Amino acid sequence: MIEDRLLLWRFKNGNEDALCRIYEKYRTRLLKLANALSNDKVLAEDVVQDVFVSFAQSARRLRVSGNLRAYLATSVANRVRNRFRDDRSKQYVSLDSAEDITSAARTPQQWVTYSEDMQKVNDAIEQIQYEQREVVLLHVHGGMKFKAISQLQNVSINTVQSRYRYAVEKLRVLLKEQMLG
Repeated sequence: MIEDRLLLWRFKNGNEDALCRIYEKYRTRLLKLANALSNDKVLAEDVVQDVFVSFAQSARRLRVSGNLRAYLATSVANRVRNRFRDDRSKQYVSLDSAEDITSAARTPQQWVTYSEDMQKVNDAIEQIQYEQREVVLLHVHGGMKFKAISQLQNVSINTVQSRYRYAVEKLRVLLKEQMLG
């Protein structure tokens, strides 16, 4: 995106307003991603804060060759993964505390139905393997392409595509079971 390239160039040349704009532009999306990956709102906030502090400190040596959003999403995913590795505990993903997107067009009954449906999706996401969950969330929330995810996870693109396909199939099965049960 041209705006991102301009913001990045301005940031690397010492413009603090550019850093603020990058933060404002991506903060909410990155918080949702970190929260979805960690299922911990406090950890998500810490991770996003750490990513932006590190980003701000690396202005001169920063090398972003592609999409800034994907770069930041990769940084968030790496931080979450490192925290899990450090804690030696696996946590499951829940999108419960991710900020909702509101629409004035929905009625209260539609919101109740929407909330129930989202809870079913969240419950299903929690039941798939972490590696598969990470691929789905990075692709959907992070806007990352499979090639970038394969580099992040240090696996082949075929493995990433398989993880995505298996995750989607598992989600279909789990959601179908919930609808019938």
